[in-house]
Amino acid sequence: MTEKEKMIAGLEYQAREPQLVRERAQARALTREFNNSLETDLEGRRAILQKLFGKIGKQIYIEPPFRCDYGYNIYAGEDFYMNFDCVFLDVCKIEIGKNCFIGPGTHIYTATHPADAEKRNAFICGGKPVKIGDNVWLAGRVTINPGVTIGDNVIAASGSVIIKDVPPNVVVAGNPAKIIKHI
Repeated sequence: MTEKEKMIAGLEYQAREPQLVRERAQARALTREFNNSLETDLEGRRAILQKLFGKIGKQIYIEPPFRCDYGYNIYAGEDFYMNFDCVFLDVCKIEIGKNCFIGPGTHIYTATHPADAEKRNAFICGGKPVKIGDNVWLAGRVTINPGVTIGDNVIAASGSVIIKDVPPNVVVAGNPAKIIKHI
């Protein structure tokens, strides 16, 4: 397997591998282009997102600035809105359902690092995919950790740190996020 194939599969991989370094640089170039685009250039922004993301729905609106590792592991469904200052570390797949709203400053992490310091220092990394269901609202400054699945119709209150799976039809809040209400 290539280092990229290992990365996408969630296996340990070498992050300094030249192909991955080039692909991160390409994602930085595309996000810089997107972040510097004019507010009125909706077609141009969409074209950039089509190059950057693995998949986008027909209706998508992202407020710059936005940052990601690779972009091609991000799959955004129909009617997707993301507010300012979001960061997606997409070494593995980030799958977002339809009718989702992402608040400002939200971070989604798929990247993991080994507990062994020697491996970490050698830039050996790993990852776990994140899946977000339909009709989800992540309020401002929500953080989603690697490997989390969020069910349909979930609301995550501002500042929530989601470290484990969230069932559908609930409101979560806190650090770590806990269910505070059933919808």
